[in-house]
Amino acid sequence: MVTTHPVLAGRIPVTRVTPALPDPRWRPKAYEGEVVPFRATVFREGHDQVGAMLVLTSPSGTVLSERMSPLAAGTDRWEAKVLLGETGVWHWHVTGFDDEVATWRHDAALKVDAGVDAELMFEIGARLLDRAVAEKTRPLAARKRLTAIAAALRETAASVADRRVLIDDPSLDEFLERPLARLATDSPEHEILVERRRAGVGSWYEFFPRSEGAKQLKDGSWKSGTFRTAAKRLDAVAAMGFDVVYLPPIHPIGLTNRKGRNNTLDAGPNDPGSPWAIGGAAGGHDAVHPDLGTLADFRAFVRRASALGIEIALDLALQASPDHPWVAEHPEWFTQLPDGTIRFAENPPKKYQDIYPVNFDDDPEGLHDEVLRIVHHWIAQGVTIFRVDNPHTKPLQFWERLIAALNAEHPGVVFLAEAFTRPAMMQALAMVGFQQSYSYFTWRNTKEELEEFLTSVSQETADFMRPNLFVNTPDILTEYLQFGGPAAFTVRATIAATAAPTWGVYSGFELFESVARPGAEEAIDNEKYEYKPRDFAAAEQVEGRSLALYLGILNAIRNAHPALGQLRNIRFHASDDDAVLVYSKHLEGRFTADGVDDTIIVVANVDPHSVRETTVHLDLAAIGLTPGIRFEVEDLVTGHRWEWGDANYVRLDAFTRPAHILHVVRAPNA
Repeated sequence: MVTTHPVLAGRIPVTRVTPALPDPRWRPKAYEGEVVPFRATVFREGHDQVGAMLVLTSPSGTVLSERMSPLAAGTDRWEAKVLLGETGVWHWHVTGFDDEVATWRHDAALKVDAGVDAELMFEIGARLLDRAVAEKTRPLAARKRLTAIAAALRETAASVADRRVLIDDPSLDEFLERPLARLATDSPEHEILVERRRAGVGSWYEFFPRSEGAKQLKDGSWKSGTFRTAAKRLDAVAAMGFDVVYLPPIHPIGLTNRKGRNNTLDAGPNDPGSPWAIGGAAGGHDAVHPDLGTLADFRAFVRRASALGIEIALDLALQASPDHPWVAEHPEWFTQLPDGTIRFAENPPKKYQDIYPVNFDDDPEGLHDEVLRIVHHWIAQGVTIFRVDNPHTKPLQFWERLIAALNAEHPGVVFLAEAFTRPAMMQALAMVGFQQSYSYFTWRNTKEELEEFLTSVSQETADFMRPNLFVNTPDILTEYLQFGGPAAFTVRATIAATAAPTWGVYSGFELFESVARPGAEEAIDNEKYEYKPRDFAAAEQVEGRSLALYLGILNAIRNAHPALGQLRNIRFHASDDDAVLVYSKHLEGRFTADGVDDTIIVVANVDPHSVRETTVHLDLAAIGLTPGIRFEVEDLVTGHRWEWGDANYVRLDAFTRPAHILHVVRAPNA
């Protein structure tokens, strides 16, 4: 008896299909309205032509077929770009086939032009068209045109030259949409999860509610801001165009080992403590700090935000102060040291004596159920987004299970992973369910660093990992911002807002807060440990020292230009200066609401200390334009217009206008 090994290749091999994950246990994802490039390697033996068709089934059952186009010659790679506009799980596969019409057109053109087998080639073509006409699913008008071409090919009274033009007849483009396919071979069926648009597109603003409206009394004590006073800040946030407000933990704060100003161990009676030291006599993760108000006050805050078009993102920090109810009720959820104490949190050289990390190994079921209950509780209060603190210090399987359970019941809830850690863990968190991820963006500042980083997040990991380009955080004030002055803030905001669909700022960024704690990469007088009310109006109206207007312009540009709502479409262009970064974001008209191409070109001087003059060299084909043409661009910040082409002079003064955000407004004969 002969055992036959199963044949997996297929008659027309279809391999290396994407989107795909590095690990096939998890499926790729996209967000509503994202244009996704589907690709596959399709080839065959010999020299006959092949074709490829992408077949998608939407969550509602609609079947779409999209002819794939070849990429670089000789690679056998094929691509079809599709805008995925329905949330849920899509199913798709790629069909490779023997493209007989393409083979005939190629061979017939060569042979007829060489005076070889002309009549034979005409007859072969006519018979192919006869077969196509016999397909009753083909439109009647197309069948009539093909019948006429077949007859003309067989018209021996006509000259060879007259019939030669029929090989290139535009009517034969009918076969691009409806090919005469033979030896069709399907790839395996694949899935892609499309999540709601906010999972991939948003402008985030972070602030501490306790600082908004906080007042220092005559005796040196403080009166905390509340949800009611914080709600007054929402109008200004909305005016800047932000659509997500992220709140650090709003829960009761422990007293034991409470931290004082600048992370000191000797907290005074007026020090409010770190919001991340969660839990006290007033409750734990399901409670609000009494100084902020009540749950009803929080719900009113959420309603006010919603009325302004803002969603609330709440911090989910799975840790506890020594005073958290968990410590007494569930000691098995923490790590006991040999001396009988509980291990506190550390991230050397940083120490967090006011925080106990959770141990997930002794009672994983109990912890899962408790966290599930907590998140359900806040969803019931109107929270739609959770920014997860340090998820990389918790088991991966915990997050996979938790997010899957929550998204099954609440598919619109978004989780952002605050994981500044090694790539393997960052990427794995995204694969198992996190919709968004913090990234290394804050530490990528040179032209070379930014090109490498943005290429990676837009091309290499875009099938599963969506970066949220925060420019600063309470913990991160980079040297670039410390010493770069207002130009550094302007440049970082410009790049973050235009290079990726999701970006964010922490309150105070618009005031150019740049003084760091000596020897640290975080702001001095850190808001994590004290009240920090800011007079935004005075800074803007009296001192003239605010970036708020510019942040609003950036968000308005984002809302007006759909090309900026895509992650995968960034392309880099050359400049003759190593400090001038140039990139474009282009979206074809077939994917825009008005049917017109949308193209943005960003030119940024990433050296915040100088004036740069250089020549920018554009790859016009990458932005849908014909190389060599002239076209008009408009600076969307200043309104200035220029005529541009392949090579263009720019002057970027870090002290006045360090960046251009250009819109291609007119491209004659493109």
